[in-house]
Amino acid sequence: MSAQLLEGKVIAEKIKAQLKEEIASAKAKGSRPPKLAALQIGENQASAVYVKSQMKTADALGIAYELKVMPGNLSQADAEAAIGALNADRSVDGVILQLPVPPQVDAKRLVDLIAPERDAEGMHPSNLGKVLLGKWTVAPCTASAALALIESTGVKLYGKEAVVVGHSEIVGKPLALMLLSKFATTSVCHIGTGERGALPEHVQRAEVLVVAVGKAGLIKGEWIREGAIVIDIGINRVGDTIVGDIEFEGASQRASYITPVPGGVGPLTVTMLMKNMVELFKKRHG
Repeated sequence: MSAQLLEGKVIAEKIKAQLKEEIASAKAKGSRPPKLAALQIGENQASAVYVKSQMKTADALGIAYELKVMPGNLSQADAEAAIGALNADRSVDGVILQLPVPPQVDAKRLVDLIAPERDAEGMHPSNLGKVLLGKWTVAPCTASAALALIESTGVKLYGKEAVVVGHSEIVGKPLALMLLSKFATTSVCHIGTGERGALPEHVQRAEVLVVAVGKAGLIKGEWIREGAIVIDIGINRVGDTIVGDIEFEGASQRASYITPVPGGVGPLTVTMLMKNMVELFKKRHG
């Protein structure tokens, strides 16, 4: 068996076409375009790449994009005031905090201060609570991207054995809850699972496997269940090469579907941010 590639760009283009149509329709009825405001504190190369991608995608869809750049020595109080100002700006429909932030700034506190109805990344506790209830409007972008890739296969998740390796607040935990809402039988593995030596047995059960750890080659190809759907969210630099958390060659010989790294989840993440934006805009303006 050789797995079919799940390429994020293909699915992203379909979603973007739908979003572009919705935005154009709203404009035709006299509505202004949705507006996303991004707060960046200090300079960071990785953040700059993400910002550029956001700008490009927003422009292509007809979403207004405002980048507010603050100095790297910004105080916590001033950072909180900047979030408050964006919340109060009636022209802004969505707010995103660009990460990472300088060490003197508490990023989690800032995310918690973003108004839930303007939370473009779906990371406010109120919006995460709706993921828990299976009633989300917006959800963390990478988790949403992974779910979109899984659902693109057309495989019914009801009753399927799903295993999520990694339990971060931005990917593993919300994705596990989203899979549970689809009635997948979901397990979450983490460092404790690995230290106990139980990771291989969990992976071998997985009909749907998602890995988001950030450790190259963590999941061995021979562990993959025959016919599994495999989503690799890991991004690791090994020499001059970017690889995921899963041994791709071995896994691709056993899985039915697998994401390439790069080119899998990554291209879809910004699109899911824009999808969140449009959902917030629709909810706000009816």
